[in-house]
Amino acid sequence: MPVKFRDYYETLGVSRSASDDEIKKAYRKLARKYHPDLNPNNKEAEEKFKEVQEAYEVLGDKEKRSRYDQLGPNWKGGSDFTPPPNWQTEFDPSEIFGQGRASGGFGRQAGGGSFSDFFEMFFGGMGGGADTRTMGEDAETELTLPLTEMHHGTTRKLRVQLGRANKTIDVRIPPGARDGSRIRVPGGGHNGGDLYIRLKQDPNSVFTVKGDDTEVEVKISPWEAALGTTVQVPTLDGRADIRVPSGVTSGQKLRLRGQGPNIRGGGRGDHFVKLKIALPKSLSAEEKRLFEELQQVSKFNPRTD
Repeated sequence: MPVKFRDYYETLGVSRSASDDEIKKAYRKLARKYHPDLNPNNKEAEEKFKEVQEAYEVLGDKEKRSRYDQLGPNWKGGSDFTPPPNWQTEFDPSEIFGQGRASGGFGRQAGGGSFSDFFEMFFGGMGGGADTRTMGEDAETELTLPLTEMHHGTTRKLRVQLGRANKTIDVRIPPGARDGSRIRVPGGGHNGGDLYIRLKQDPNSVFTVKGDDTEVEVKISPWEAALGTTVQVPTLDGRADIRVPSGVTSGQKLRLRGQGPNIRGGGRGDHFVKLKIALPKSLSAEEKRLFEELQQVSKFNPRTD
């Protein structure tokens, strides 16, 4: 019985000489574009997704592709097609696929539909209700972490939604991770594909990351700035003492070498302390008297000195 010929190469948008890798890349791109989870209630996208799956079911398998290529390059999509004479006696699909079982590395078509009549006629033996499988699809999600956990490394349990299913996975964050970096979890995506986790730094951190260094702002009093002092400052490893020399200005930075974030591959950046001279919001009578006395005896003029 004649059926409509399916040009699987045209469906995936590749040439008949395309490599296995080119076919896989084309399939993944189209599968993401037309996936039902991304196109809910879109019948046209669902049909396109099924066509893409069927094309990859054949072209993604060396033996099926070889069998398909025997038809020659001159058929056009939509033309009536009748299998070559004696094709059933020359070819037993169960020898390749196994009667009633799925070929490795594939999943059931989205929507539960079967493959086309062309596929069933040419690759008979699998049946309309066969467990035909599609290549696993990658997925991506985001995870927000405090900078200290990105610095030290950690393990988090992450609950992700893949299509209509929920999945909980353990994610190991290596020391030295950065805002925007991606963690790959093999097999954590759709149907055995990979899951990519894009890390985001918690915006509420007291630290600012600048390349491989960190920076924190610390307030000091006018007399500490004038006389010098030792203050405790926050770092990624806890609090540390830093010496503030006399005569510092607001906005001046002090450096703690090697106390910045871990660097992937080894070593650490620096940690900078940005000083901010802060004035008291209100003065006691005694404080006001002392400031007035200082005003009288000081020859310092910040607008000229």
